Amino acid sequence: DGPTVFTVLMPGRGEGTFGALTLERRMNLPFSADEQALCQAVAHLLGPMLDIQRQNDKWLGARARDSLRGQLERLWGPRNAVLKSILALAVLAVVLICLIRAEYRVTAKTVLEGEVQRVVSAPFDGFLRSADRRAGDTVAAGDVLCRLDDRDLQLERRKWVSEAEQYRRRYQEALAKHDRAESQIAWAQVNQAQAEMALLDEKLAKAEITAPFAGILVSGDLSQRLGMPVRQGDELFKLAPMDRYRVILQVDEREIEYVRDKSPGTLILSSLPNEKLAFVLGRITPVTTAEGGRNYFRVEASLKSPSSRLRPGMEGVGKIESGKRPLIWIWMHGVLNWLKLWIWSWWL
Repeated sequence: DGPTVFTVLMPGRGEGTFGALTLERRMNLPFSADEQALCQAVAHLLGPMLDIQRQNDKWLGARARDSLRGQLERLWGPRNAVLKSILALAVLAVVLICLIRAEYRVTAKTVLEGEVQRVVSAPFDGFLRSADRRAGDTVAAGDVLCRLDDRDLQLERRKWVSEAEQYRRRYQEALAKHDRAESQIAWAQVNQAQAEMALLDEKLAKAEITAPFAGILVSGDLSQRLGMPVRQGDELFKLAPMDRYRVILQVDEREIEYVRDKSPGTLILSSLPNEKLAFVLGRITPVTTAEGGRNYFRVEASLKSPSSRLRPGMEGVGKIESGKRPLIWIWMHGVLNWLKLWIWSWWL
């Protein structure tokens, strides 16, 4: 007779068997049922621990290979139907976003401006007498916007009327005396006085400042400046028509390469979120402006059908159509461009 031997299988971390635990005892001393149960419990505890230790002793490449092999076995094995379904759906989604093409639209901050903006300035030096209109008012052609004080002009005109009458008398007296030289001087002075009166009449006609065309006042509030002096050429109002607008888009310099002339687009204003306005690009200004740490190109566009509810200065978001592209490119091109630039900046 030989010694008594008892072997217990040791499970690994997975579903397989990691090894076996063999116990030997002198002959004629068999293992009891309790001892066998104890040996099995010890084997179940030691197996996963020894398996983990064996895996940690491998080099990194071998561990990655074993992990990948284990995941593939789980995937292609007879079980894990849910995992297989999820992976199949993920692969299908990747294929679809690579094949499906959609319209790529460049998004830009947008502001509405009048196509023509006329500055109404002070016609001469004077004082502000009254202000009938202010910014935001709609006016018709010929409506009075403000008035300048014309009392000094009236007094000056009366002075020149009096002097002109004196020069005429002097001229007539010189003619009566047959003094040719004096008559020519007096007539020249009469003409000078008449010219001064004509100039004053023109200024008096401009003392009442009117709107040159129908539109909306974009800027100008003189109600708090009554009685204050104004100089010739000072801006008093800025007037824009209500039926002609242009759209100003601020396109990020990283997206300007996808913008083309005459491209269509859609605009939604913050004050009119339920109304979409179609526009067509007209001009791309080759000058950038910095705002918020980024550079933007100024792009002008014209509305296809202006609405009567529009006002200059309204802001919103515009989207410029740039052609059909794969969905994966639309979602990932910004990250890829940033990554290329980052790699280039650090490339030796």
